[in-house]
Amino acid sequence: MKLWSGRFSSDTDALVDELNASIMFDKRLYKEDIAGSVAHAKMLGDQGIIEKTEAKKIITALSDILKDIEEGHFEFKLADEDIHMSIETELTKRIGDTGKRLHTARSRNDQVALDFRMYLINEIEIIRGGALNLISVLLQIAEKNTATIMPAYTHLQRAQPTTFAHYMMAYTSMLRRDVTRLEDCLERMDEMPLGSGALTGTTYPIDRKSVADTLGFARITENSLDGVSDRDYALELLSDLSIMMMHLSRFSEEIILWCSWEFRFVELSDAYSTGSSIMPQKKNPDIAELVRGKTGRVYGSLMGLLTVMKALPLAYNKDMQEDKEQVFDAVDTVKKVLPVFAAMLATMTVKPDNMRKAASEGYINATDCADYLVKKGMPFRDAYTVIGKLVHHCMECGKTLETLPIETYKTFSPLFENDVYEAVKLETCVELRNVPGGPSSKSVKAQMDNIKMFLDES
Repeated sequence: MKLWSGRFSSDTDALVDELNASIMFDKRLYKEDIAGSVAHAKMLGDQGIIEKTEAKKIITALSDILKDIEEGHFEFKLADEDIHMSIETELTKRIGDTGKRLHTARSRNDQVALDFRMYLINEIEIIRGGALNLISVLLQIAEKNTATIMPAYTHLQRAQPTTFAHYMMAYTSMLRRDVTRLEDCLERMDEMPLGSGALTGTTYPIDRKSVADTLGFARITENSLDGVSDRDYALELLSDLSIMMMHLSRFSEEIILWCSWEFRFVELSDAYSTGSSIMPQKKNPDIAELVRGKTGRVYGSLMGLLTVMKALPLAYNKDMQEDKEQVFDAVDTVKKVLPVFAAMLATMTVKPDNMRKAASEGYINATDCADYLVKKGMPFRDAYTVIGKLVHHCMECGKTLETLPIETYKTFSPLFENDVYEAVKLETCVELRNVPGGPSSKSVKAQMDNIKMFLDES
């Protein structure tokens, strides 16, 4: 018999039970459900709503149930519908009518809202740790490659020279924002909804603040209708995870390109690559491709939950049961991705010579050549036109700005002198970009110091 069956004169259809039940996926909330129930029972006893001896008996039995679940001696049954009824049914089976007193002054609506928040708070900390570890790996790669010159791109065309360290620090900046977004999400999530009841609270003299303190929440939710129907925290988390996965997907795309024979900027370890069933020469960057693909999966979870919530009136509606599978899947995906992605990068071989060779082609020092003329007194727009014509000439005669004779330079402008060769040297181009955020060794060191400080404080 279902705990809510008093109003009904017949059993629900078996197919309805199967569709309605969430126990097969929300059973992962067992720790949170038991912790919330223990805190609730303690409060009921302290407030004299139930006898303290009854509260103690409930708490002891709940502790025993927790132990049995963790030791694999507990059976989750479809008939129990969800994790809340599963544990309460077992509690009542073990201690009789005393177990039935636990649900005084609460509803499954505020119970699940509590469990879900508690679960996600723990999961966010794990994901945050994975992101911080990835930042640390990128920092180590950057420290080894402050002098590794490579081309930077716009429109996937070689644009200007930079260093591999500068490139890695760009991704640490993205991931640092991801971490702080998770921290912001945690701050807003840190509200205790238990005591909201089904939607309008309870007539019992409960102490919500004491339950919040027991469970480690910073505060209680302010409105009972919102307390049971709010899923902003889950949507915010899915949004944060989607942005993080977007960053990893962009990085994956670059890794995939860099691994190709056309680039050969890096080589992935055999441990993080796969082969072909038919082409023996292939070494595929499948991990990066999977991360790129799983990004769409996380996006799907966000869009799925947004769609579920978009037209729901207050307060709780059964549609909201769809929140957990969406969030669980996204959380599980990101938790799997982060450590593998970090290990893939940590074992990656960087190929500085290939990067330097690519940087020496494509006239990526053209802007610096224009700046050379500007420093000699020519307006930038005029210098831009001169260098454009100069590059066109170099392309026709098979020269680079480094190898073009000074006599030819002077036919384009008398301002050119022999010092132009130092100005267009790739190392010079990088080091003169010494503005904050730029690729010079001094600027990149400052970026790395800031990231180190961030890691130390996190």
